Order: sequence, then C-alpha cells, then structure tokens
Amino acid sequence: MPNISIRGQTVDVDITGELQRFDFGYRARWTTDKLVAASPFRYDSTPSFFVNLDGELAGTWKDSGAYDSEWESGGFVKLLAFLRQETYEETEDYLLAEYGWTGNVETLTIKPPRLRIKQPFRPLDESTVTPAQSRYLEARGIGGRTQALYGVGYGRQRGFTAIPWRTASGQLANVKYRATRGKVFFYEKGAHPIRRLVWGIDVANQLQARTAALCEAEIDGMSWAQATDGEIIGLAAGGVTFTDEQADIIKRSSIERLVLAGDNDKAGRKFNEVVAAKLAGHVELLQADYGEFKDANEQWRQLGEITITNCDENLLINLELRI
Repeated sequence: MPNISIRGQTVDVDITGELQRFDFGYRARWTTDKLVAASPFRYDSTPSFFVNLDGELAGTWKDSGAYDSEWESGGFVKLLAFLRQETYEETEDYLLAEYGWTGNVETLTIKPPRLRIKQPFRPLDESTVTPAQSRYLEARGIGGRTQALYGVGYGRQRGFTAIPWRTASGQLANVKYRATRGKVFFYEKGAHPIRRLVWGIDVANQLQARTAALCEAEIDGMSWAQATDGEIIGLAAGGVTFTDEQADIIKRSSIERLVLAGDNDKAGRKFNEVVAAKLAGHVELLQADYGEFKDANEQWRQLGEITITNCDENLLINLELRI
C-alpha cells in the first residue's frame, strides 16, 4: 500500500479501498495509479478531478474547476475528511487507528498515535452563529420554520450557511459551515468533535420526540422534519461513521422509534447496518425507502415526500438480531 504522512508518522494506507467506499459517479475511471472523476467538491458534470492512487504523490488530488484555491488541490487526509464528512483531526485519528503500523508479521513495528490530553468540554459562544434564513437551504426545499427549529444561520465566513451542532442539553458544541455554492464545508476550528455528538438530538429532547430519522448529513435530517411537518425529527451522525458514543446519546434520549436513513448507496447501507447493530433492542427500527433517489433531500425535492418501510428482515437476520 502507498505511504502517506500523518502527524509525522509514515503510514501505509489503502487509498483505493478507502475511496471505493464512496460514489464518484458513473463516469469515474479507475486505473492502478489514478482515479479520474467529477469533482466531489462542486456540481460537476465532467471528469475534471483526479486523485493519485500510487507512487510518490499517492493521495494527492487536484480539481481543475475549483472555485477557490483552498479546494483546488490537497492531500489525502483532507479529501477523506470531506468524503467522511468529519473534521481533519477525526480523519487522522481514523487512519492512524486503521493503518498506524509498519512492517510484516515477522518484523512488526508498532507506531502508536501521539497521545492527546482530553480537554474538558467548553461550549462555543452563542454569538458564533447568528440565526437567519438561508436561501441556499430554501433552494434545497428546507423552509424557514424548519431552519429555525435547528437554529440555522450564518457565521463570520461569507458565502457559507452555518449549521449548529449542539449537545443533548442544547449547548453549542460545533458548527458546520456549508458553502452556498458547490459542496464545500468545514467545521469550527478547535470545537467539540462531531463523533461525540448527534446533530438534532437537542431538538428531539426539547420536543420529547418519540420518532426520529438518523441520516448521514444535516440537510437530509432537515428534509425529514420538513417533509413530516416535524412529526419525525431528523438527526445526523455527520458522515458514514456511527460511534458507540453517538449510540449512547440516542439511547439516553426521548426517541423510541428510529428510521435508518443513510444514503441510498453502498456506504449508506453499511451505515444503516452499523446503526441497527448498535441500537436494536433499544429503539424500534424502521427503514427509509428512497427508491431511485440517492438520499432524503433528493426524494423530498423530487416527490414532495419521503417514504418509510419496515426494517429489512434480511438485514436484521444478517446481524443476528430479531424484530
């Protein structure tokens, strides 16, 4: 596997395997040393983006149609953090945990990640986000009432919609800044890790909601609330990873029925399986039925509704669970 540097450590990473977890479109071309595809950072109909899969430049990428220099090129950690929808530091932690060793089984050399002192939780100042209605979200089918429910607004960065992430009790813990042009996003620097939060759980607890839908992304979560007039509260894990800590947050909430609402692709189905494995027996499980659409927001915008079905019995059997 190719080597990349993470926190000063040389790590053998299965770059191709990691990228193949995500959908780069039907026009994506994979070779032994390069992926050429439409850009994941913007709405792109032609393959104008590439990633080096091997060699000295393994993991580096370039987007020839980038809107700004910050997202024109970069390294593998930055790309994977974007695809996994998490912070740069969280992706570093994941890669070091997954690949942080060198050598063969006879001459194994352990290279543990640098230990970090866990900092006490400090909420962000409420002035970090100014509540306001986002035209970008309006264009995605999310009305002002739903935006206000989740505290959407804007921050210091122009051209970005600010989406607050709060603790179960409502304290501001992080903020996701979503570009109003393209797909670029980033999180508040130095804030609480999203892997230790569930977006929307504060809304569910405040309303004592019994039914929720757990998505990967916040816009899909808002789509559930919009489509059901708040009868189903949309939640988000912040990407394709669902942690034990996130599962515990849901177990301690008011939620009794949960819709498995990951994206309609391979990564989304895996996400649903992990959620089901961690929460079966604690909540009643249902499943989103997106049909031919890729996620909740697309189905909502195209059909004006989002559909639910009983949880896939085969999924439960495969996980050795029982309805």
